[in-house]
This record gives sequence, structure tokens and C-alpha cells, in this order.
Amino acid sequence: MPRSGTAVPVRPVVSRSGPVVGSVRGGGHTAGVMDGAETTTEPDTDPGIGLPSSGRTGDGGRPEQGAPLLIPGETCWRIERATRFAIFVDAADYFATVKRAVLSAERRVLFIGWDFDPRIQLDPLDGGRPEDDRLGAVLDQAVTANPQLHIGVLQWDLGMLRALGRGLKPIVLLDRQTPDRLTFAVDTHHPVGGAHHQKIVVIDDCLAFAGGIDITADRWDTSEHADGNPHRRRPGSGRAEGRLTGPWHDATSIMAGPAARAVAELALERWESGTGERLEPLTLERDCWPEDVEPLLTDVDVAISRTRPEHGGLDLVHEIELLWLAVIAGARRAIYVESQYFASRRIADAITERLREPDGPDVVVVNPWTADGWLSEKAMGTARALVLESLREADVHDRFRLYTPVTEQREHIYVHAKVTVVDDRLLRIGSSNVNNRSMGLDTECDLAIEMVEGRPGADRLAETIVGFRDRLLAEHLGCTPEDVVAAIADTGSLVQGIERLRRPTGRSLVPFEPPELGPADRALAESEVMDPEKTPNRWRRVERFFARRRRPRALVRP
Repeated sequence: MPRSGTAVPVRPVVSRSGPVVGSVRGGGHTAGVMDGAETTTEPDTDPGIGLPSSGRTGDGGRPEQGAPLLIPGETCWRIERATRFAIFVDAADYFATVKRAVLSAERRVLFIGWDFDPRIQLDPLDGGRPEDDRLGAVLDQAVTANPQLHIGVLQWDLGMLRALGRGLKPIVLLDRQTPDRLTFAVDTHHPVGGAHHQKIVVIDDCLAFAGGIDITADRWDTSEHADGNPHRRRPGSGRAEGRLTGPWHDATSIMAGPAARAVAELALERWESGTGERLEPLTLERDCWPEDVEPLLTDVDVAISRTRPEHGGLDLVHEIELLWLAVIAGARRAIYVESQYFASRRIADAITERLREPDGPDVVVVNPWTADGWLSEKAMGTARALVLESLREADVHDRFRLYTPVTEQREHIYVHAKVTVVDDRLLRIGSSNVNNRSMGLDTECDLAIEMVEGRPGADRLAETIVGFRDRLLAEHLGCTPEDVVAAIADTGSLVQGIERLRRPTGRSLVPFEPPELGPADRALAESEVMDPEKTPNRWRRVERFFARRRRPRALVRP
């Protein structure tokens, strides 16, 4: 049975965009970007952030069309060069690659996760003994074979309670049963109600994985999402087999070079915050890249954006929310989103404004049919129904769709991926969802790659960005990427291209119809009591600043 492959929609691209943008280390925002200009009477809740006056333009008075959306200290933490970068679509190849990377590690492996289950199989398609393929056994084998190797696993404390519900021993007990150089720890340092939601693995500080895939139960699947796949199984108790699980769509990234070292720095900060132990960065000079992973991009700048709540004396960082608002303001023709939730009223309001424009972008969102669990559905499902009401009222030009994917036998595929593609300009992948907690309450880590017009290799980078979107749509629609390209080109519209390819049977995308909200559910959604906003509202200033950075519509692929 084929497994999911690393997404390579077009040939690998070398992006030589000149020097890396200056790194900004620390939690503050840079001055002189969106700050330091005229204040405004718009109803924002962050009056300290001003924007250039409407008459000002970019450097030397030239228009800012096509100027970057990724600004260190504002919409991202820092931008660093990845010597190689790839994306795993769905977990099968990701888990298998993590296994090989751990077994070849020399000094240190760090897992930073929301949830973690050492009983899962990492490569069930390999044909080996299942007990040797379990994550816990792989970690134990790695430290036993290499006396210099240390492995640390840091899990959100309440995530451990979810694992207990699956029959997993508490991590504190696992830690006592493992070698000294294999450490399991829980992170309790977060606000009340908050979560550590990042999904990061770092190998020797020279190879990093970051995105939306938790190394835990229920995540393993291939891009075929075959009905009844026998390898898609929850860990059992003892020798008993666990129950079969449903199809699951997800995505994460892998990178090497300075970008990997930057993600490693973030992981080290989290480890120290969660355990009190300060680990020094490694300075190994070796090629960590797995030889069986084909890069999607080489020598490309990767931006890291974070959410970090105000807690324990640390200031709020909400670069991820600012990037969301910036890309919505800067989009010209199409915004494509995959997310577990679609519940942020601020993000929805920004999209609503763009939908009302006569020449605004198409917006396509791919979500699961329902949230995972009754409580999540109560919080996120009702909020989604509410924001969809306003979006559909504003969609006077028929440019918005929210779909859910289904298998060949029309079973709903759970969407856990967190991906955004804006025009042929920006690709974002990470841990954050489109809900309030991901913008200001949880810790999150997103990565983004931007094509900046006029830089060397821009055309090929744009081709890669839009090609990745088309590869995802081909998976969902049960067709080829070439079919997607042709349908969008023929109709001149992302929405209408998808509508042409949708099918009433087999693999496809199904329009989501929200349930009618009763009085109690409507009151719950409107109150946002289960998903409150935690960040200042900067939409009006962000919109004014980044709208001037839209590319000319005629130059953008639909």
C-alpha cells in the first residue's frame, strides 16, 4: 500500500533572494514598521500602534505593491535561511522519517508536543515487528545504542490527561522507567485554560520538524485515506489490538540550516520554561538531512511566527494573528485555508470585508465536518456556525466556500492540518488554528515562505507555492494536480475551479452546511466564553498598512 509522500508539486526550487532579513530576537515588536506614525480613531483596542498616513508610500515615494508581508518583529519573530525545506502531507512518511532521524541522532533529540503517545507505531508499512516499531521502543533503542545521546520529551500537562484516557501511563511514571538519558517531562507553565500547542521535533539542532502533526494516537494515515485501512489503529492494551480509527488529514514541515537552528532555539526556550533546565545549543557541523526526503525548496528564507500568552512575567506575543490579518489584507485573488477550526470572529470579520469588495479574493476553507469531542464542538462548532452567518451574508459576489473532505465511500476525513496559501505569494504551515486561543492563549509555532516580486527565483517560488495548494486540492478532490490547474485556469476562479471538479460520489469536497443555532448555543457562541479573545484588535491598522502591499491583480495566478 503506498504511503503519503513528501509534497513535491513541482521540481525543487533554489530561491536565492539575497541576504536573510535581519533577525529580531525577543518578544517585542520593531519600531518604525507599523508603529511611530499617526494615531487613528478607528475602533482598535491597541492605540499604541499607528500607521503611516494614507498619503505615504514606500521607499523613495514608490508604491509598495508587492512589498513583503513577513516583517520580523511584527508578523514574524525572525526570518532565517533553510538550506533545504520540505512538507509532509499526512503522517505516514513523517512518522517514518522521525524514526530514522532519531536512530541516527548523535547528541540530542527534543520533542515539544501538545500530546504524545510512546505506544504508537511509527512505520507500520515497513513490515518489521510491531513491538520494535513503537515510539517508546525506538527512543529506548536510540539511547541504548549511543551513550552520548540525550532525548527529551516535553508534553503539555493537560495533554497527559487525554493520554490517560487512552490507557497510557502518566509521563512521570514513564520517566522513572526509562534510561537516565531519556527524559519525559510535563509543562505546567501556562495561563489557566491555556495549552502548549506547538508540535516540534529537533535533531542535533541541525534538523527540525514543525507543523500540525502530534506524535500521538489517531494521527497516522496516508494521503489515500483508504476506507478501513488496517494500519490506522489506536494502540491497544497489552497484546490486544486497538480499535480502528478514521481517516485523518494533517501536515508538517522539515528543514535544515539556520532555520532549523532557530526552531531549535525556540524548543530550548520551551524546555527551560517547562523543566527549569537550561540546555546549551549544539554546534555540530554535519549534514542532517534525510537522504530519502526530496526537498521541496532549497536555500529559501523561512519565517517563524509565534503565539505566546502573557504569563509568568512574559509579554504577549501574537505574531501569528498579525500575519493572519496581514495576508487577508494583502491577498489579491485567492486565500486557501486548511484548519481544524474556523472560529475566530476577528479573522472572519477581516475576511468579510474582503468578500464585500467587487474585486476581492476568493476564500476557500477546508475544515472537518465536526470538532473532535462534544466539548470542542460546543465551543468551536457553535462559533463556526455564527461566523459563517456573517460571511455568507457578506458573500455577495459568490467567492466564499467552506468544504469538508470525504473518502471514496464518503466517510468524513478529519482535517487537522493548519495550512494557508495566499495567491502564489505565501505558504504558511504550523500549529495554530483559526480560533481565538491560537491567537493569544496557547503557545504556537507557524512557519511561512513568501515570494517577493523582483527577487531572484521569484517566479519559480510562486510556482511552487501555488503548486502545493493544487496538490492539496487534488488529494481532496480525487484528481490530479494538472486537473486542478486546468479547472482554475478555465474558470479564472479558485472557487469555481473547485466547483467544476467536485463529484457527488467518491473522493471529493462537500460544502459544509452549519446546523441551526438554538437560543442557548447562539448565546454561547456570541459570548465567546469558551474561546475568549486575548489580543488587542489591530485589524484596521494592519489592513491599511498591508492593503498597499497587494500585488497587481493581473500578475497573480488565480
